[in-house]
Amino acid sequence: MENFNYLLTIVTISIFISLFLAVFLITVSSTNKLSNRLFALFLILSAIDASGYLNNSGNGQPYNLEMFRSLIIFLQLPTLYLYVQSALYQNFKLQWKHLIHALPFIVINLLFIQRFYGVSIPEKIAFLDDSKSMYEIYVSHLFLNVQIVFYLSSIFLILQKTKKIYLQNYTGDGLKLYQWLFRLLVVITVFYIVAVVKNMYKLSSYDDISDQITIGLYVMNLVIICWYLLKALKNPTLFKGIDSSLAPIENHFFTSKKQQSPSIDNTSPNIELQKLQMYMEKEQPFLNASLTIQEVSDAIDIPVRELSVLINNRLGQHFFDFVNSYRIKKAQELLTDSTDKKRTVLEILYEVGFNSKSSFNTSFKKHTGVTPTAYRKTHS
Repeated sequence: MENFNYLLTIVTISIFISLFLAVFLITVSSTNKLSNRLFALFLILSAIDASGYLNNSGNGQPYNLEMFRSLIIFLQLPTLYLYVQSALYQNFKLQWKHLIHALPFIVINLLFIQRFYGVSIPEKIAFLDDSKSMYEIYVSHLFLNVQIVFYLSSIFLILQKTKKIYLQNYTGDGLKLYQWLFRLLVVITVFYIVAVVKNMYKLSSYDDISDQITIGLYVMNLVIICWYLLKALKNPTLFKGIDSSLAPIENHFFTSKKQQSPSIDNTSPNIELQKLQMYMEKEQPFLNASLTIQEVSDAIDIPVRELSVLINNRLGQHFFDFVNSYRIKKAQELLTDSTDKKRTVLEILYEVGFNSKSSFNTSFKKHTGVTPTAYRKTHS
């Protein structure tokens, strides 16, 4: 009884915070309305899924609505998948084709029509009492496990692709979005793995172990929700997204190799490279914290695709690292400037195009092997 009350308290708090955050995300004024609403929907679905534990199992009745509620879980990961895409891609839009993600939920509900939805209450009670031997239950768990593997793998692949695209086309702190969503994916993956283990025990004769794991799951759920809330409050401009029409540069590279003529002038890339380097050194566009490859392309009149291939394959760098190398070089000059020793490291990092101290320190150490402060001490 104590365990049940403990679980009931945790679930109640979790549902309250989920719904409170969902309302906040729906009503808050933001440029990321679709992203916010999809995550709000994910939170609402999670709250609905959790609400089953608010019913006292001692006197509850197995109505159709309760079964329908329990199958809401089949909509959670599809919603999370769409949320991640909307957060990553600034031009993502919901389309009719996305309704296909609701297909497993529809199929599973149809599976329960004959022996649950369409029968009398006594027959529903008998079904639930003997649920461990009902094929519908096993099929639904199998579907859920397949769905977990499919969607979590798909989200991971999208994140990897997005990271490549960002490094090849953008600069600034956009990687914070990737890092945040990657950590969220890891936490949710652990959550669902534990949930699968819990369900395995639930279908066996170890109900007590399943109940203990359930308590842990809702503690974890509460922590995840609070974590997201704190992240959203501390980083209100985190979710900017990238252009979904962009593709990793290797796709363009292989295409250009197929189209390349044997008689092509090999001196052209060298001329373009000199043009790019001269522009970077003379105009110093890297001082712009939000510089994109499109802006550089427009300035030097080299198509984005050719410029991407040039930087990634001729220089062996992502556009992100290419631009940061110029920023670090400029920072080195300022750090060793004897005429202005009062200028702080923080002032310098903003001046050369970085947005945060952590990203500046990481990039500086990557290019020089030491921190900015240590570099200043050894070169003063």
